[in-house]
Formats: sequence, C-alpha cells, structure tokens
Amino acid sequence: MATVKDLAPAHPTHETPLAFGAGAAIGVLGGMIGLGGAEFRLPLLISLFGFAALSAVILNKAMSLVVVITALPARLAAVSFTGLGAHWTIAINLLAGSLLGAWAGASWAVRMRSATLYKVLAILMVGMAAALVLTHSTALGSLALPGPVQAVAGVAAGFGIGVVAAIMGVAGGELLIPTIVLLYGVDIKIAGSLSLLVSLPTMLVAFARYSRDGSFAVLGANLRFTAFMATGSIVGALLGGLLLGVIPDMVLLPALAIILLISAVKVARHATPTA
Repeated sequence: MATVKDLAPAHPTHETPLAFGAGAAIGVLGGMIGLGGAEFRLPLLISLFGFAALSAVILNKAMSLVVVITALPARLAAVSFTGLGAHWTIAINLLAGSLLGAWAGASWAVRMRSATLYKVLAILMVGMAAALVLTHSTALGSLALPGPVQAVAGVAAGFGIGVVAAIMGVAGGELLIPTIVLLYGVDIKIAGSLSLLVSLPTMLVAFARYSRDGSFAVLGANLRFTAFMATGSIVGALLGGLLLGVIPDMVLLPALAIILLISAVKVARHATPTA
C-alpha cells in the first residue's frame, strides 16, 4: 500500500507553472517528430519532480491518456473513416495481443521491487532511443508475411508493445507505427491513425489494472499537477507539430536519442539495494 511519502514528489519543485513548462517542452520535442513525448516525460517525473518509479509511471500513463484522447479527433479528421475501415482487421489483430500485454505489464510493474522497476525503465529508455533513431532514419518496407504468420506476429508484437507501454506509461505509438508499416505494409499516415485506435483501449486496460493498486492514489494526490503538465504537453505538441521539419532529422534524432540515454543513466542510478 502506498504511503503519503510515496505519493508526494521528493523534490520541492512541485509548482504548477513548472509542471506546465516541463510538459510543454516535452510536447514540443515529441511534436517535432510526430509523437506525444511520453518517453521524455517519464524521466522528468522521476529525476526533476522526484516521484518514485511506479508513481511516475501511473502519472505518465494518465497524461498520455489525455494526450491521446486529445489527438484522436484531429488524427481521424486527417484520415477518412473509409480509409481506416479498410484496415480494421489490423487494429483487431494488434489489440488481441496488446490488451493482454497491457494487463500483464501493469501487473508486473506493481509487483516489482522499486529498484528492479528503475532498472527496467532504464533499459526500456535505451530501447526507445534505438527505436527512435532506426524508425525515423531508415525507410520502412513490408515484411510481406503469409496471412497466418502475419496474424501470429501481430498478436505477439501487440503483446510486447502492450507490456512496454504499460510499464513506461506511454501510448506506444513509437513502436506501433513502425510495426504496422512493417507487418501490414500500410501507408505511414494511416499507420499513425491506426496506432491511436490501438493505443487508446490498450492504455485504458493498463489504467484499469493500475487502479487496483494502492499506488494509484498518487493520481488523486497530484491531480492539479497532472492537469497542468498534461495541458502543457498538449500545447507543446501542437507547437512542435508546427515546427516539424524546422530542425533537420539528422540533427534532431541523435539529440533526442542522447537525451533518452542520459535519462536512462539517471533513472538507473535511482536503483539502490535498499529501494
């Protein structure tokens, strides 16, 4: 059961203007590469605001959910329902794995020792840095797998993405979009919309699982903070979208990857034998 100490940030930087500003900065970073930025928000919740690992994951999940719900109407307006409807089987295929993965990932996260969770988060941040560079710097094609193999691969990929998204508190678009392009060979614009359709129910399942744990009280104890940081993330993502292409990818992507790697090191340092 979470204590009052677990629910509060360790550092005296819990002001709403700072939360809004940090959220906006993260949103700009994510918006410039077409993502929500949750992978950058998590290490800030731990390192800057001093939340414990599980509390940071739950807060990050709540903010990611708000950002996805906000982005969904705009994304659906950009891609016709007819275009998405032709690919509804892709969403179902991935959801068959991602919903189970989200529940499993959240279950594992609440049962992990704090030190273990810090290490897992650090490893996943390194993986996200690698995925960020690879998926945005290389041309993605289709694997052209046979139907049954493709279906099995979709469930397996969905499960893995659901686990990662639940443990990190992210939407998972940075993994879903390249997976959809690679496995199903659809246009990246449609893949972006499909990823949101898969992300939303996947996030809700993880959120429901976290709500059964005592640490979920961190959300109620920091609701104002969460609202300001989520709002900042949305505003920043919109601004980042306007800045899309202003900074060359060959400069932006390595810089963002380095940020994630530095964050991973800082998060790993929180893992102590007595945590």
